[in-house]
Amino acid sequence: MTIFEEISSAVQRGKRKEVAPLVEQALEQGCDPNEILNEGLISAMSIIGDKFSANEIFVPEMLVAARAMSAGTKVLKPYLSEAGAEPLGKAVIGTVQGDMHDIGKNLVRMMIEGKGFEVEDLGVDVSPEQFVDYIQNNDVDIVCLSSLLTTTMPNIGVTIKAIEEAGLRDSVKIMIGGAPVTQAFADEVGADAYTADAGSAAVRAVELVKA
Repeated sequence: MTIFEEISSAVQRGKRKEVAPLVEQALEQGCDPNEILNEGLISAMSIIGDKFSANEIFVPEMLVAARAMSAGTKVLKPYLSEAGAEPLGKAVIGTVQGDMHDIGKNLVRMMIEGKGFEVEDLGVDVSPEQFVDYIQNNDVDIVCLSSLLTTTMPNIGVTIKAIEEAGLRDSVKIMIGGAPVTQAFADEVGADAYTADAGSAAVRAVELVKA
């Protein structure tokens, strides 16, 4: 088993305490930080995402794998910036105003980070103004809006409208998701993408920046 396969296996099994030392070992062996990221960490999360989408694993397993991956990226971060590794894109994510749920959002954030994006998490109960302010002051490719309640779901539309009114709509792709959200709703509010789970959200994010 190569060191990359060992890292990937540890991430998939959610062995956070094994991942960081393995990443350090790979660096000591002179492995390229980008290769460690892509072949070890990102490839593991792609497998996890596929298994999650196929209902082979569930939220708890996905969360522990994502945390294990985070332990590895923490070790890699300084080396990646030294190597001048460019992130795939920049995303901003948050649960819309009035909604305090964050598990789904956190999963999407971890999975998108796992694909190589730089992600800013604005948290829960995020107002349209906060999203607009962040987009205005940062170079954002994708905006991810989450709502887990039918009562707060309309705030996805309100946020998209605020982004439009600020003249920023053409500069970003908007992805939406959450339990009550549907493709029909996404079409209605003018979102670029709707995904039903975190695994497919990460895949779709890559497609959006490459489109």
